[in-house]
Amino acid sequence: MLRASIPMNACSQGPQMLDTRDAANAFLDSWATRGMDWEAWIGEVMRAKSVFARLIGASDDEIAVTSSVSEATSSIASAIDFSGTRRNVAVTRAEFPSVGHIWLAQEKRGARVRWIDERNGILSLDDYERVIDDDTALVSATSAYFLNGFKQDLAAIATIAHAHGALLSVDAYQSLGTAPLDVKALGVDILASGVLKFLMGTAGIAFLYVRRELVERLEPTITGWFGRVNPFGFGVSTLDWAKEARRFETGTPPLVNAYIARAGMEVIEACGLASVGDWNTILSRRLVDGGRARGLTLHGTDDSARKAPTTAFLCDDSHAVEQRMRERGVIASARGPVMRLAPHFYSTLDDCDRALDALVASVEDQAR
Repeated sequence: MLRASIPMNACSQGPQMLDTRDAANAFLDSWATRGMDWEAWIGEVMRAKSVFARLIGASDDEIAVTSSVSEATSSIASAIDFSGTRRNVAVTRAEFPSVGHIWLAQEKRGARVRWIDERNGILSLDDYERVIDDDTALVSATSAYFLNGFKQDLAAIATIAHAHGALLSVDAYQSLGTAPLDVKALGVDILASGVLKFLMGTAGIAFLYVRRELVERLEPTITGWFGRVNPFGFGVSTLDWAKEARRFETGTPPLVNAYIARAGMEVIEACGLASVGDWNTILSRRLVDGGRARGLTLHGTDDSARKAPTTAFLCDDSHAVEQRMRERGVIASARGPVMRLAPHFYSTLDDCDRALDALVASVEDQAR
């Protein structure tokens, strides 16, 4: 793929690698030759969990596998008790819509959503301080704003949340795989992420971290047989809960997706998140400075230390411009009023320059 085009869409979909293609074929070969090999298949799911745990500084027993961040968040939401005085959920307007929708749906169960506004593409800790109070049950905070890559100070948010007895739940989809992240050091209680973006995997699988001390306090009503103490006991009339984070799992895990996820995450792990993070900061700075030099209008912060590699520029009819950029050999990612350019560890400075030139030319074409 890198020979044919310049992928600048890692915030939407990472490019396919030989490693992930080989992993998918390994599952297909197993299925074709053995017909059914559940011990090996579930073993691969466990290996994928282990890689994810290492990437975020967690233990294997704190990780559940789900089909999406939406499913993971819904499972957590279903386990929160909103019957008492602690009914507020603080949600930022920078969340991916699905996450916001899930918390709004909990208002039927007694939740009260309290919005934390984004201002000019940036979120302020002062707004967290104003919204979070002693009636807050949970704070929902994206690690990076999907629209422009703005990264939040998760440690500071955790401190504010915990001071009021609230939990911090993080959607890390837009930053995980771009720089080091340690849930223990940050004080994060819950974290979910899929793998199809910067973790180089595919859709249909996501991982959920729940801090060990919190696991047994939560009993999700969105559940299924893999959430039981012994799934293979096949007890239809017994609702018990696995003691580890597996209690947040539902049905049969996504098998081929787990093979691909494990392979993609292992590539990131082998590169080293510190090195990946350093290079992504350089790439981000190149896009910010290059966009400014070309007269583009940035959306969000220009501080490359406060953003994921995703860099967004205001753009009329961004989806039409995205198509014109593809015709010029650059795969970008349109979102509403912006065009997002999201390089990753495989990108070069020349890739950034060529992507910016393609964006400018495509905008000019669209204006004619």
